[in-house]
Amino acid sequence: METTTMCESYRSKSVCVIGAGPSGLVAARELKKEGHRVVVLEQNHDVGGQWLYDPNVEGEDPLGRNTTSLTTTHNSHHKVHSSVYSSLRLGSPREIIAFTDFPFSVNKKGRDSRRFPGHRELLLYLQDFCDWFGLRDFIRFDTRVAYVGMLDHVEGCQDLRWLVKSVEKNTQIVMEEVFDSVVVATGHQSQPRLPSIKGMDSWKRKQLHSHIYRVPEPFRDEVVVVVGTAQSGQDISVELVQEAKAVVYLSARSLSNIFEGLSKVISKHDNLHLRPQIECLQEDGKVLFVDGSWVIADTIIYCTGYSYTFPFLDTKGIVAIDDDRVGPLFEHTFPPSLAPSLSFIGIPRKVIVFHFFESQAKWIAQVLSGKRKLPSRDEMMQSIKDFYHSRDVAGIPKYQTHDIREFEYCDKYADYTGFPHLEEWKKKIFLITLNNYFTNLETYRDSLDDSDLIKEALQSPHSIEQEEDAQVSPL
Repeated sequence: METTTMCESYRSKSVCVIGAGPSGLVAARELKKEGHRVVVLEQNHDVGGQWLYDPNVEGEDPLGRNTTSLTTTHNSHHKVHSSVYSSLRLGSPREIIAFTDFPFSVNKKGRDSRRFPGHRELLLYLQDFCDWFGLRDFIRFDTRVAYVGMLDHVEGCQDLRWLVKSVEKNTQIVMEEVFDSVVVATGHQSQPRLPSIKGMDSWKRKQLHSHIYRVPEPFRDEVVVVVGTAQSGQDISVELVQEAKAVVYLSARSLSNIFEGLSKVISKHDNLHLRPQIECLQEDGKVLFVDGSWVIADTIIYCTGYSYTFPFLDTKGIVAIDDDRVGPLFEHTFPPSLAPSLSFIGIPRKVIVFHFFESQAKWIAQVLSGKRKLPSRDEMMQSIKDFYHSRDVAGIPKYQTHDIREFEYCDKYADYTGFPHLEEWKKKIFLITLNNYFTNLETYRDSLDDSDLIKEALQSPHSIEQEEDAQVSPL
């Protein structure tokens, strides 16, 4: 890569990492490896981010409307960060989830040994990762970031410093600190993304986003409309019809995109019905669909995804969110005019997440230490413009800007630091899992036929069976 013209000094930096979920933890580890002075600010009492399950959703706005976007002037926030529901199981097998040098073990007593374990197993993995690499010493728990802003920003000079204001949860003491760099690692599955439906604001019955769905019991024997057919919509619909004996109407954006596995599930349950998009909601409880059919519902659950939000971040408009496009970001990571002092980790979706987070963390840490250099600001901006143009030409909507869906891109990204490409056996397992999901939705987690690939996985230097001999060293 070409050298940068940025006026940056190469030294050990003071770095604030915001968030102690998977992306924040691996960022902290890589930054420490490069000799940086790291502080991680985490609003909850433990590590895990999304995977720190919180059953208490009392007081949270059912539709998640009590937060603001990056561009607003005040900072409200969710009381509940995690969107994990009680019954959630991982959608990918454990062999392809782990960080490269820390196996996702199945050998510990009392743990969930299934290949697609429940969400608690992944939390325990992250806690093990944190403890093995000694990261807790750098984390301040129960600390919410209230404000992040530039000090004395000079256009074109990236030797910036950042003012970070944080609030300690129990004492409400406000702390102000200055850092050389900030890494935003707050995730993207906490701010509900809602559809625009006529009558939604005046509908008198229960409405909630899946962000605060936890268990099926409150919906027993109800008539429930579930909006959205992605994983949470599928899981919640099936759980409601099986466990709560609810009558569920599953509303899809496009009936033509209903895949074989979901069709099998719908045909299996007499109390699960497929419907098209909602036309409008009426005050008497009626839900009218675009095909003219309707139902009187007790509850509507919106399983419609999440939006990016950084209510604490003030970049004077340099970084903005436009229909879920966070930008401008070079390779979904660095805002050109603020790089490398400000970076984002965990923005991309539709990737093998832990592997990608790890490659991002290494790149950020090595750029900050001077081991790697970024292109010039103009080159980064041109790259972003070219990327946006390619998405437009391909007909990809703006809100899917950060949906990757390409192994090739992930491998290209890894090349920035010489990070290993995703192994071929992992790619094959992922594709087999995906195909099984589309054809056998209810059973795919327990019926994966990939024994030959598992043999290959066990020969990997970081296989789950070789954990005791893995050559990983704590910091």
